[in-house]
This record gives sequence, C-alpha cells and structure tokens, in this order.
Amino acid sequence: MGVLTTILTIVQVILCVAVIALVLMQQSKSAGLSGSIGGGAETFFGKNRGRSIDGLLRRLTIIGASCLAVTTLILIMIQ
Repeated sequence: MGVLTTILTIVQVILCVAVIALVLMQQSKSAGLSGSIGGGAETFFGKNRGRSIDGLLRRLTIIGASCLAVTTLILIMIQ
C-alpha cells in the first residue's frame, strides 16, 4: 500500500497545481461598471460560450476538481 499511497499523493499534488493554475487563468466575472452594463450582451452571445477558451477552462476546472476530490477520498480510505 506504500507505493499506491505515494503514487496517489504525487497525482494529487499535480492535480492541486493544475486546478490552481486553471482557476487563475480564468477571467473574472465582475468587471466593475463595464461588466454590469455589458451583461446583456453576454446573455445574447451565451450560445457560443461553451466553445470559447473560457468554456474550455471552466470544463477543465470542473474535471480537475472532481479528480482531486476522488483522489482525496481514495487516500483517506487507504489510510
């Protein structure tokens, strides 16, 4: 079990760094006054949002966070 724990710990550290990087690469949702004025345009062009870089980063963040949660639960059950 020592080798499995070591491998999962290394994978978890890599996932932690990846999730932090993915969150930092995303654009903020609040852009002050200009963000509140331009909010209507975001709902109008929202259909293509999933195909953009922001949609990809959001999807990768969700996948990375899910994998991080699973590896954490596996490490807890091993110990």
